[in-house]
Amino acid sequence: MNKKIMMPLIVVLILLAGAAAWLFFSLEEQKQVNRDMQELAELDKQEMENEYERFALQYSEMKTQINNDSIVEQLTQEQMRTQQLLEELKRVKSDDAREIARLKKELATVRAVLRDYVMQIDSLNRLNENLKAENSRQAAELQQRNTQIAGLSSEKASLSEKVAIAAQLDATNIQTLLLDKRGKSTKRLKDCRQMQVSFTITKNVTASNGNRVVYVRIQNPGGNTLGGGGTFAYENRTIECSMKKTVEYTGEETAVVTYWNVSQMLEAGDYRVSIFADGNMIGSRTFSFK
Repeated sequence: MNKKIMMPLIVVLILLAGAAAWLFFSLEEQKQVNRDMQELAELDKQEMENEYERFALQYSEMKTQINNDSIVEQLTQEQMRTQQLLEELKRVKSDDAREIARLKKELATVRAVLRDYVMQIDSLNRLNENLKAENSRQAAELQQRNTQIAGLSSEKASLSEKVAIAAQLDATNIQTLLLDKRGKSTKRLKDCRQMQVSFTITKNVTASNGNRVVYVRIQNPGGNTLGGGGTFAYENRTIECSMKKTVEYTGEETAVVTYWNVSQMLEAGDYRVSIFADGNMIGSRTFSFK
């Protein structure tokens, strides 16, 4: 085969292979995030089921603590209602957000009603020694349920953290350009009248769309911030920034350019540029200027 044809063909094949590999890993990453979110929903539903079961068990326990037939009848009705809601929850699919939300509101109501009955029964104070052994057994069952719920909550928190990390923005290709009074590029700090910082927010299909305020912080060789952009919150404290910009983020790769007007003498050395968004530092880079 003619070399003039073969070389471009090899290059095209290599590019196609690279694109296919990138697409494959992007799809796998998205599938993993979707699986994590589905597992999170399943754990949330399982946690609700455990709470309904625990409340039903508490109603059963409370009925053994009193001799008031009227209250026992009321407790029985509330227990049956709790059992009915539990059966409804078991039949609901974890991805049925509307029904899950309804049953979660019902769970809050059951919890409030149960709390009221607990206060009533405590005020009656009619527990006797013969029932303490049964209460201990019920308490052990409740503890077992609580332990299961605690384990589910821990696993749910871990998955929530993974989803949040996957949704975090990332700034790449950070560049800094010195501009003179005519807006032309210059390499000398003494001629600089404006500093341009540009970067790219990478594509992230997991992150939510909408306006984002992006903060750019430039620190001189002495570690001091070149101010002028106001302040923002980061890691439970307020820090100064050089400039900020509101960016409409759609989940696709987004180019951002910001400018800082020189308001002080610039010294030669290393300048650190840091990018922040959503309370996170999403990128940083150090530049040397003479």
